[in-house]
Amino acid sequence: MTTSPIGVAVIGAGMAGRAHCAGYRSAPTLFDPPLPPIRYAAVVDANAAVAEDAAIRYGYERSGTDWRELLDADDVQVVSVVVANHLHREIVEALLDAGKHVLCEKPLAASIEDARAMVAAAQAHPDQVSGVGFVYRRQPAVAAVRDLLHEELGEVSHFNGRYWCDYARSLETPMAWRYKGGPGTGALADIGSHLIDLSEFLCGPMDSVSGGTFTTKVTERAVPLGTTYGHARTELSDVREPVENDDVASFTAHFASGAIGTFSISRIAPGHANSLAFDVMAEHGAAKWDMDRPAEFSVILNQTDDRRSAVNGYNQVLAGPAHPYVKGGLPMDFPGCSYGVGDLFGYQARAFLEQVAGIKGLPPVAPFEDGVRDLRIIDAVTRSAAAGGAAVSVTPGA
Repeated sequence: MTTSPIGVAVIGAGMAGRAHCAGYRSAPTLFDPPLPPIRYAAVVDANAAVAEDAAIRYGYERSGTDWRELLDADDVQVVSVVVANHLHREIVEALLDAGKHVLCEKPLAASIEDARAMVAAAQAHPDQVSGVGFVYRRQPAVAAVRDLLHEELGEVSHFNGRYWCDYARSLETPMAWRYKGGPGTGALADIGSHLIDLSEFLCGPMDSVSGGTFTTKVTERAVPLGTTYGHARTELSDVREPVENDDVASFTAHFASGAIGTFSISRIAPGHANSLAFDVMAEHGAAKWDMDRPAEFSVILNQTDDRRSAVNGYNQVLAGPAHPYVKGGLPMDFPGCSYGVGDLFGYQARAFLEQVAGIKGLPPVAPFEDGVRDLRIIDAVTRSAAAGGAAVSVTPGA
């Protein structure tokens, strides 16, 4: 275990980048043992004003516009990469070559080829920690459901998941990088990557997918006059460009365990700001969770007795200190004291810093290999859709 100070920088100061900035700030306040001293060194963004605002807001020492300045920065050991997907590979490879520990947002890259190259770069630097940001693995209620599956619920028969958002529903939402890239790089990669990862987190690896289908309802968008971040609106120009990828995606999957999965993903779902939810059916009961009510889940146990099953419905469970991440992970770690997505970034940052410091505490951050696997499944769904819904095998390994 190291006691040397750890300097942190974040590349990208948009919506997710700010969550990383805040996550590193809260990480030393969470769990035990204490982390080494954390130095909040730099925030970098292509927009100088955005970088400066984030640095001031979250207490980082400086801001900048060129990520390359971090390569030789002696006060930076850990870097989060939170920029457009197609930029990940160049930045991550350069940071690893410069001796930095790197946490990269999902999806890991814009292509399987780039993601595999990033895995190779990480393997070439075994003394450096790398990981991909599948932050919903840190959701206390979700982690509790996973524990129940392993300990009581038994073998899964069916996973049904959805991730519905409405950020792209409006015609006034401006053109941005997330609307470029071809089939499968839209809603499926942007938010579906989280759902795919959660399904395997709960149910184990997929063998194949089928029934892939995409639709794009908003076929063109206006180019913004200014810089946009996240899903923010801004003044629009008269120039319009075609949307190249999917607004809605759905598919089915077969897991190696014999379970089946059904998946629905949308970025144009009215009234669903950020609705991730799943039901999982198993041998001895079932569980379900909905991010609209994040600090609770529902479970039904011991359904093997027909007489009991007639009156044994779902029980609502409030996440509390008996469940993962809650005890020591909240200032008020008590059932009914809720948490949100922002807290998960604190748990993720804490886990990554523990890995860097050599502390055995929280489960480690997902390795780059998991990011490649996620992209393989996205690619398989895309190929299924191109083949009219045909079954496509998910290539094993990284």
